[in-house]
Amino acid sequence: MVTSSVLVPRVETLARSGIKSIPKEYIRPQEELNNIGDVFEEVKNNEGPQVPTIDLMEIESEDTVVREKCREEIVNAAKEWGVMHLVNHGIPDDLIDRVRKAGQAFFDLPIEEKEKYANDQASGNVQGYGSKLANNASGQLEWEDYFFHLIFPEDKRDISIWPKTPSDYTKVTSEYARLLRSLASKILSALSLGLGLEEGRLEKEVGGMEELLLQMKINYYPRCPQPELALGVEAHTDISALTFILHNMVPGLQLFYEGKWVTAKCVPNSIIMHIGDTVEILSNGKYKSILHRGVVNKEKVRISWAVFCEPPKEKIILKPLEETVTEAEPPLFPPRTFAQHLAHKLFRKTQDSLTPPKAD
Repeated sequence: MVTSSVLVPRVETLARSGIKSIPKEYIRPQEELNNIGDVFEEVKNNEGPQVPTIDLMEIESEDTVVREKCREEIVNAAKEWGVMHLVNHGIPDDLIDRVRKAGQAFFDLPIEEKEKYANDQASGNVQGYGSKLANNASGQLEWEDYFFHLIFPEDKRDISIWPKTPSDYTKVTSEYARLLRSLASKILSALSLGLGLEEGRLEKEVGGMEELLLQMKINYYPRCPQPELALGVEAHTDISALTFILHNMVPGLQLFYEGKWVTAKCVPNSIIMHIGDTVEILSNGKYKSILHRGVVNKEKVRISWAVFCEPPKEKIILKPLEETVTEAEPPLFPPRTFAQHLAHKLFRKTQDSLTPPKAD
């Protein structure tokens, strides 16, 4: 178990206290509030662009034409959107249900039980139960609590910090991690071929089976009395290679596409997949890491299970692969380790928050 030396206020505690208005540190800047609406209304909107749904049934078909068509759809969605709903992904629906139930059961525990797993961000211990600490100049917070832990490779996990309740948490999460790692390989293969590379190239570039880390973050978004003023997760791109997301069928994910926020539909039995910055960099921008955020609501708790597939922090230099660079398409990104890329993003975010807004 993890124990924290600093008591952090939990959003769940705030939400259950009966407050009618949210504390000022959760209120977003005006430029963000202008486009936060009722997510249950927005998810009904069938007009305009919609996040693509990709059927993976034929991704390993023996029929070359059928297999290539499936891979081409993945590649097109990665270039156009950088996010997609994956269906017929090969992970059994009953296992996904058990993963959801296990995470829900942990968050159903009393707060004092969950606190036994609290992380200690100040000392660099990020695994465990947590809430966002203010890390920007404005001191703003997000309307969520979470549980964060490394779930693959198995020899790099620290099972001692995983929830003991429910009793099957470790079993179902481990099985899900193994199958998700296999799915990541299939997607990376298709993306490699889409760049004209050898099938195993991107997998190798992000660390391979031994080094690619799968980090799970269970996001718990309590009901919010003023959802029009708050965000569950502020707008960002993922630093990962790929991110896979399950949720409890409550809408909340929004993607910034062609200058507008698009609310993702809740597609039954699907896994949402994002292209992360790492693959965007390796592909020299041919695959997109899309800006996205999480909105909250008054009526229903939303839970999502995000698994970030990340390269090792120091071992690999991330830069556009030479095959993706030409005289007409020079490298869009400087060489950096994964750790340096993360630090660069955090620095830029801090700088942005210190810069006064531009006048209209």
